[in-house]
Amino acid sequence: MLKTHMRTHMGENPYACDTCGYRCSRLSGLQAHARTHTGEKPYACDVCEYRCSRPAHLQRHARTHTGEKPYACDVCEYSSSQLGNLQTHARTHTGEKPYACDICGSAYTTSSDLKKHFLTHTGQKPYACDACEYRTCSRCSLRSHMRTHTGEKPYACDVCEYRCSQPASLKRHARTHTREKPYACDICGSACTTSSDLKRHARTHTGQKPYTCDICSFRFVSSSALSKHKRTQSHRRKAVYNQS
Repeated sequence: MLKTHMRTHMGENPYACDTCGYRCSRLSGLQAHARTHTGEKPYACDVCEYRCSRPAHLQRHARTHTGEKPYACDVCEYSSSQLGNLQTHARTHTGEKPYACDICGSAYTTSSDLKKHFLTHTGQKPYACDACEYRTCSRCSLRSHMRTHTGEKPYACDVCEYRCSQPASLKRHARTHTREKPYACDICGSACTTSSDLKRHARTHTGQKPYTCDICSFRFVSSSALSKHKRTQSHRRKAVYNQS
């Protein structure tokens, strides 16, 4: 046993796979690796039909039945059934983002987030809606989109009866109770509840008017201002005149 353990320090890997170039320090490790080629799964769950090639995998799986979460965060109350999940969670406290995009440099806390981001560069959208032509690069985005068809609103406000389909919508709604205005203008310091409100406010400084009336060519800072204009008598008269 000591001799086997010493290989972890010496970097010695005497056991080699006959199929690929894999090498390891333990015979048991080589035997477990061989199952990636044979597909053998000798370890079976007593509760369900799950089978796997390694005892460690079976041990992790068993926690889905027992609810055991032995890996606990030192900073908050988060706990997990898997060590990898805890390591990923820890980055929410440290701010560490070890996965960086080679194209634009954007950094992420998980490799899966980086893979999803990379699809924004390739234009690939592998997740398709069964009900319409919507496609997306993210499984999470597809789940959110499906709620536009099902009408599901799983996110509920703790203060009032408001419900919504997106967590971001609930977060925005909560500010109607807290009066929080986290988005501040760099020019005048005015604070807004949402990023879209801040964008509209910024146009009062830039003079940008991106919304144009298709009848009289008047331009407006916001879509709401354009809608208000279309309800005016002068707009309606011009619309009727153009149709005659």
